[in-house]
Amino acid sequence: MATDARFLEHALAVAHAAADAAEVIIRARYQASDFSVDAKADATPVTEADREAELAIKDVLRAAFPDHAFFGEEFGREGDSEFLWLIDPIDGTKSFVRGYPMFSTQIALMQGGRLVLGVSAAGEYGERAWASLGAGAFLRSSRHAKRPLRVSDTSDFGPMAAISTGNLKSMARQATRWQALGDLVGRVGRIRGYGDFLHYHLLAQGSIDLVIESDLNILDIAALTVIVGEAGGVFTTLEGAGIGLGATSALAGTPALHRQALTLFNVRP
Repeated sequence: MATDARFLEHALAVAHAAADAAEVIIRARYQASDFSVDAKADATPVTEADREAELAIKDVLRAAFPDHAFFGEEFGREGDSEFLWLIDPIDGTKSFVRGYPMFSTQIALMQGGRLVLGVSAAGEYGERAWASLGAGAFLRSSRHAKRPLRVSDTSDFGPMAAISTGNLKSMARQATRWQALGDLVGRVGRIRGYGDFLHYHLLAQGSIDLVIESDLNILDIAALTVIVGEAGGVFTTLEGAGIGLGATSALAGTPALHRQALTLFNVRP
């Protein structure tokens, strides 16, 4: 099965339906605070809502694509196929647990190691972004109907540039990169830490210009990689590699700022 436009359109519709199914579960649990919290092996929290939402997503995807494989945050890898669905049912479980709406459902499809579509659904925040290769990126929110996304044309780290950071624990232990970040903070007009799905949505819609994260996994960013790319941005690891299953960092921005930041973060000490 080729990833032609008709297939991608169908797969994207199924991904939306899967996100809808997860949202029903997540919203009910979140609004009622009807869940218990366990700690995973890495000390991050997990709830019944995470597990139930992942199962609901896979039920929808499997009904449409029974031969596809899955890689989910809560249940790991299942199946062997050229097509691999990447699923994070609640990206931002800490926010979910603490009662503020900075969490989302992330669903992406990879074919032969290449990300081809993604849905980033933040129902409680009131936004959903999506994209597929060659078809553009879009956002629907409680404030706006469906609209196309496009990164800004910001081309230098000056007073008009805005940067957002995520988890920077590893970078904080890398003196050269930490200094490079400090230099950027002094040059740009605005530095914030919106985190999770939100700063990628803001980047894709042209509201901020660069996102930096040193500690994450592919399930956090797979869908967002497609969205930012289709909005005209560039999304790589901090080292400049393409985003694949082994990605642990992110550097995403306008083409000009990404190029400059990549040089700054990879100067040898």
